[in-house]
Amino acid sequence: MSDWFEKYLKVNITAKLTMIASVGMSWRCAEWFMSLENPTTAQASFCSVIMGVMTGVYGLYLGKEAKGKS
Repeated sequence: MSDWFEKYLKVNITAKLTMIASVGMSWRCAEWFMSLENPTTAQASFCSVIMGVMTGVYGLYLGKEAKGKS
């Protein structure tokens, strides 16, 4: 493997960028939902699913980081 690729794998940039993007998208979803005057059940369900998925993404990210440091 080349030297830059080994550094890339060591720093794990892809996982960090994916986590940052997921946080940004869930934040925007929460902002959108809070800006609605009369949210429907479907809109509330959509926001709930996004936040639930974010919980899973965060858990997977923490599990990956813990395994990578040992």
